[in-house]
Amino acid sequence: MTWEELCNDPNLRDLPYKIELNKFGQIVMSPASNWHGALQMRIGSRLMSQIGGEVISECSIETTDSTKVADVAWLSQDFVEEFGMATPYSKAPEICVEILSPSNSEAEMEEKRALYFEAGAVEVWECDQDGVVTFYGNAGEIEQSKIAPDFPKRM
Repeated sequence: MTWEELCNDPNLRDLPYKIELNKFGQIVMSPASNWHGALQMRIGSRLMSQIGGEVISECSIETTDSTKVADVAWLSQDFVEEFGMATPYSKAPEICVEILSPSNSEAEMEEKRALYFEAGAVEVWECDQDGVVTFYGNAGEIEQSKIAPDFPKRM
């Protein structure tokens, strides 16, 4: 299954889950809590107010392990001019944010970070269930975002 087929399938439109594809074209679904959604909105709103650009929730990105969906993504004006609102993006936006769920393992998140960086992300952020934000650059964890240096470490 491709991302386009998944997006156009009327049977999958109203599922209350985050959907991604793995490298075998299989659907991977993760239920999201209301707190998860609240953190997405808080992070997206803060990014918009601090650095502008474009913010997308549930941003689909083509990776070498098929389509992954960042909970929040920040796109510069240059990125938007180059890629518009393509679905999925063939390149990762500059910032990809994952809101961690209790079911996420560290190994899973390490792999997802690597996929986003390989696809072109400049930073990957993770926000845990307590609202603590951890910032990553391509070489590993960083003290603060280079793109949004005033972004808080706790939401």
